[in-house]
Amino acid sequence: MINIAIFASGTGTNFSALLDKIQSSELNINVVCLVCDHPDALVVQRAKDANIPVWAHEMKEFENKHDYETAIAQYLTSLKVDLLVLAGYMKIVSDVLLTAYPGKIINIHPAMLPKFPGRHGIEDAFAAGVSSTGVTVHYVDSGVDSGPIIAQQAVEILPSDDIDTLATRIHDVEHVLYFDSLCKVIERDFNR
Repeated sequence: MINIAIFASGTGTNFSALLDKIQSSELNINVVCLVCDHPDALVVQRAKDANIPVWAHEMKEFENKHDYETAIAQYLTSLKVDLLVLAGYMKIVSDVLLTAYPGKIINIHPAMLPKFPGRHGIEDAFAAGVSSTGVTVHYVDSGVDSGPIIAQQAVEILPSDDIDTLATRIHDVEHVLYFDSLCKVIERDFNR
């Protein structure tokens, strides 16, 4: 059984999509917890509704980011977590978690990296006037959306698109690509 922790910060649409696919599959994947940096985020209630344990604390509750991530790492160690899955987690992961989980942290980004890294991938691609953007699943390293790419899928930007319609189509791709990529990572890196 592969124990995963899902990290999220907001509404939790990727969390819910992953959880639904994992629970309906016959894979040996166990979502052991949600880690959230906003205790009042909608994703916290989604996790509670699914009986997933939640670690939800703001960084300001700790002396600094090092202490914040150390507390997360200790919690994850107590649950024997194998893989961290960032699904809309809006914090940059530091050396504390990168060292505790080397090569075992993945992220999803709403653009075709290396183009449009950072917090506003959809908006940045739309504003740039490019004809397509997409979704990237990648390993997390010490940079911002710079880790090795696991999978990508393009999404055309239609002449009729606005930010909302583009975002909806990108999220639809994310909900499929992330689960497929998670399966690929587990098969390749945890072949048990």
